[in-house]
Amino acid sequence: MKIRSITYFLDPGWPLKRQAIEGASQFIAVARPAFERAGYEVQSARLATVPFPHLITGQDPGELVKLAQSLEAEAMKSGYDYLSLGPALPDFPASYALLPAALEATENTFFGGLMTTSGGGISLPAVRLCAADIAQAAPLSPDGFANLRFAALANVPSGSPFFPAAYHSGGKSAFALALQAADLAVNAFSGAGSVVQAQRELTESMQAHAAVLERVSLSLESGTGAHFGGIDFSLAPFPEQALSLGAALEGLGVPALGLSGSLAAAAVLADAMDRASFHRAGFSGLMLPVLEDAVLAQRAAEGGLSVKDMLLYSAVCGTGLDTVPLPGDTTPEEIYPLLLDLACLAQRLDKPLTARLMPVPGKIAGDPTGFDFAFFANSRVLPIQSQPLRGALAGEDIFYLHPRLGQAA
Repeated sequence: MKIRSITYFLDPGWPLKRQAIEGASQFIAVARPAFERAGYEVQSARLATVPFPHLITGQDPGELVKLAQSLEAEAMKSGYDYLSLGPALPDFPASYALLPAALEATENTFFGGLMTTSGGGISLPAVRLCAADIAQAAPLSPDGFANLRFAALANVPSGSPFFPAAYHSGGKSAFALALQAADLAVNAFSGAGSVVQAQRELTESMQAHAAVLERVSLSLESGTGAHFGGIDFSLAPFPEQALSLGAALEGLGVPALGLSGSLAAAAVLADAMDRASFHRAGFSGLMLPVLEDAVLAQRAAEGGLSVKDMLLYSAVCGTGLDTVPLPGDTTPEEIYPLLLDLACLAQRLDKPLTARLMPVPGKIAGDPTGFDFAFFANSRVLPIQSQPLRGALAGEDIFYLHPRLGQAA
């Protein structure tokens, strides 16, 4: 198990507040070695801000570009590898159109687009604008890689340390941990004699690591004054068999992920994670990113794992649709229904979900992907199976879905 990211949350101001930047620099200078002394490799340090519409004052793409480039440079100098400027917001509809230019002008800066509002609201205009951002970002690089740095967010609160979902609520600076811990599930589920045994081993393993990480984190909170926001134990994978959540799920007995029984395996794993006791942040759920997981990438390439399957599994676990390769000519009108499905699922089940979709320029469904990135396993481009919506679902309003009410016996 490794720490995927130590994520530090702050309000940097604009123009940038020197004191805030110095505080971030001082924090990571002591935080990284503290976790390394505890025996954990730290893969990255990340900086996340309040949503950018609260920092800039106008609708000029140039202002966001200037903010992003300035803070990205400061972040790198301060010991951080990546920056998140948070999501565009439904209350600031013009903010969504600023994102493609900012993605093109930066290398290590991430953004989101919020599709939902408080109280179960779904903003159809915001969903549509997120779909447009995905389509416009796709050709910014020949392989569609710019969309790695953008996600459409549904019911995602502040404080998640995983990018691109990370953003700060404001106020006191804070930090949280994102973990790469798929190996814990592989070890617990491979060859388990029973579901009960598999769940118990995973839960106990998670709690043992969490106890160490919390002890270090609380010491850092005391020493630096930054609030400890918790651990996102979403078991992020890496494209190797031993670090594959797909392998963990198949270890329970599913012959190939995508076949019937896959949802049951996902539910078992997610339930085991819920049983663990620790200070939670972000999603803390089963993460199934297609291109970041060797087995998921393989099953998708074989044709047995579809976009609809991934959305279905999100009903019992998960962070949504992550690193999904789509045809390069996918239109915003085709992306919109998929994002709307995900937003409705998030609100109806009252859970955070995201969509990080990656149309690949020049590729059609079935074509092999050709990414050259250490965190990706190549697969095949997946069909989106979507057509433009009509009628009320193609409207411009905000509607509300309330979580399903349980029935009394």
